[in-house]
Amino acid sequence: EEAIFLRRKITLLRAFSLLIGSMVGSGIFISPKGVLKNSGTVGFSLVVWFACGVLSMFGALCYAELGTRITKSGGHYIYILETLGPLPSFLFLWAEFFAIRPANSAVVSLAFGRYMLEPFFAPCAAPVPAVKLVSLLGYYMVLTLNSWSVTWSARLQTALSIVKLLALALIIVPGMMLLAQGHTENFQDAFDRESLVLDKLPLAFYAGMFAYSGWFQASFVREELVRPERNIPLAVIISVITVIVGYMLTNVSYYAVLGTQDVLASPAVAVSFVQRAFKSLISVVPVLVALSCFGTMNGGIFTFSRTLFVASREGQWPPLFSMIHIRRHTPLPAVMLMFPLVTAMVCVGDIYHLMNFFSFSRWLFIGLATLGLIVHRHRHPELHSPFKVPLFVPVSFTIICLFTVAMSFYSDPVSISIGCTTVLSGFPVYYVIIHRQIFLPFFPTLSDYLTHKLQLLLEVVQQEIKTY
Repeated sequence: EEAIFLRRKITLLRAFSLLIGSMVGSGIFISPKGVLKNSGTVGFSLVVWFACGVLSMFGALCYAELGTRITKSGGHYIYILETLGPLPSFLFLWAEFFAIRPANSAVVSLAFGRYMLEPFFAPCAAPVPAVKLVSLLGYYMVLTLNSWSVTWSARLQTALSIVKLLALALIIVPGMMLLAQGHTENFQDAFDRESLVLDKLPLAFYAGMFAYSGWFQASFVREELVRPERNIPLAVIISVITVIVGYMLTNVSYYAVLGTQDVLASPAVAVSFVQRAFKSLISVVPVLVALSCFGTMNGGIFTFSRTLFVASREGQWPPLFSMIHIRRHTPLPAVMLMFPLVTAMVCVGDIYHLMNFFSFSRWLFIGLATLGLIVHRHRHPELHSPFKVPLFVPVSFTIICLFTVAMSFYSDPVSISIGCTTVLSGFPVYYVIIHRQIFLPFFPTLSDYLTHKLQLLLEVVQQEIKTY
């Protein structure tokens, strides 16, 4: 009886919670090991963490301006489409669907499963099959919630953001107390140059940027934000500053309590920290970390489903995925589409190889999106934007992203080559299906038939009101 479209239900608080909930997830509890391993020393690893925070702020400011210039949802996809054209945007969509997003979701899901089971098996490691089973159960729970209600997904994200900040506080406080008592022995020779391996630095940045990744999530739901011209810049600036401060203090606390060798030897750094710092909370902190990862999964599904929704609306994805449930007002087909690939990657994946695998593609296209901001400014100087960053911000961010992507070929050629091949495999698909629209004689009829049947089964229809 009422119009069917995606409502504007994301306030400033919910946007802030979405960003905090997406950034503070498995990364800060997994990535310290990867950053330290590839940077060599405590001092250089802290420099990498801070540099990643500054770089994330640059990227977040660029995306805030793009979000005020381009009024559609869809994040990286729509920004590349509107500024650089349909081919690079389709290649992003192809890589995002088949590599970036399922690998990212698998990493976070595996971290959720590992930390959720850690208290039950400590001091032994949790069995791998059990970790993968719990990981999949957690992912399916979030998938169901996002299919059911936008409001409840947003409320869960707000609640879990508080849990995330509490988990960070529980790590920061004992480390700071230890430093205040004069225990600085783990910071001796913090900048030993002999331990620095330059060709591994891109991988250290990938691990650090993985922990910060999520600052772009507000741009994916632009059409559902209340007062987006005001709330996007405010949300990204406040959230990124909060996360930079929290991450720096958390890493200092890790090193104060554990030391270099313990961080490198630990399969779950936060659990090892709690075992050393205060055993009374040994069963509490892993659960808080698991809930933190749960919030990151929720934010990832919430935002990526909007990318598929917009891509379908723009004609680069099957039309079924631009449809909305007639009662729930959720993009149900787009939400459900990811679960087979994520399931497969959780079953066969290893966290660190997955991280390198998707990082190449992700940072390549983020660099192209900020390059698109420069192009859009040049093409449309007359366009008034309520939020504008100095030109050196997108220029420097784009150069650093593309340079890091190029350098990573030397650091991990196998994983990066797989990621590059995944991106390039989208060329023939684009040329045949999107550009030339070459179909088999029976394909359109079969596609329409399947779309109609699935539409009836899922109770979904096309959006009735234009929201951009």
